[in-house]
Amino acid sequence: MNTIELAKKIRIHAVKMVNKGGSSHIGSVLSIADILAVLYGALLKYRSDNPTWEDRDRFILSKGHAGAGVYAALAESGFFDTKELMNHYQNGSIFSGHVSHKGVPGVEFSTGSLGHGLPVSCGMSYAAKLNNKIHRVFCLMSDGELGEGSNWEAMLFASHNQLSNLNVIIDRNRLQSMKSTENTLKLEPLIDKFESFGWDVSVVDGHIHKDLMDVIGCQGQSKKPKVIIANTVKGKGVSFMENSVEWHYKTPLDSNYKQALKELGEVL
Repeated sequence: MNTIELAKKIRIHAVKMVNKGGSSHIGSVLSIADILAVLYGALLKYRSDNPTWEDRDRFILSKGHAGAGVYAALAESGFFDTKELMNHYQNGSIFSGHVSHKGVPGVEFSTGSLGHGLPVSCGMSYAAKLNNKIHRVFCLMSDGELGEGSNWEAMLFASHNQLSNLNVIIDRNRLQSMKSTENTLKLEPLIDKFESFGWDVSVVDGHIHKDLMDVIGCQGQSKKPKVIIANTVKGKGVSFMENSVEWHYKTPLDSNYKQALKELGEVL
């Protein structure tokens, strides 16, 4: 399956999952679907039949509220049957609203409280360096969680220890739970901030797969950790959800649900 088709399937699965479970954060899932598709469809080194393979790349979703997208990517990548996705957010299900590693093959770490994913990724990267391992660590973060001080401490740690095996992707959709990131806590000039913390910085359109593959997949000779600012659209792929903060929490129901699936190319 190519990455374009995988992104489409991730979006469709996520809309169905959120609808059935009565959960939320669909806008946050749709903004990272292309990034997830490029990672799982082209760049990550893993074995779906052996999820704990020692040499696998590690992927951490720091913005754990978008866990439905990771579950969908894992199912489409062969970690478990796609039919299991419909248990998402149901009582007793292993597929919790915020991504959980408990009982879910392919998930490295449970996240939900923002600001935890990067520090854990730094620990994984540091351990790999100490043990002369060749696997890489990828951490997908929200821009809103950059307001958490734990992230900036982790960034200092990563550059100080030359964690060149660490790749951070920022989902720069510019919307948080209630309003824009810049009206909540100003982040710009973001490139300058990362560079001043000793990171290699790239900027990319988070919905163009070739550009994502070129930038994320590039492993140069730099000893610095790497951050990719991926400019995205919250709710990407569904017209009435795009750039709309209300779909951080709303559940697509009835006509909204049908319209969303129609726009994503699903035949009802």
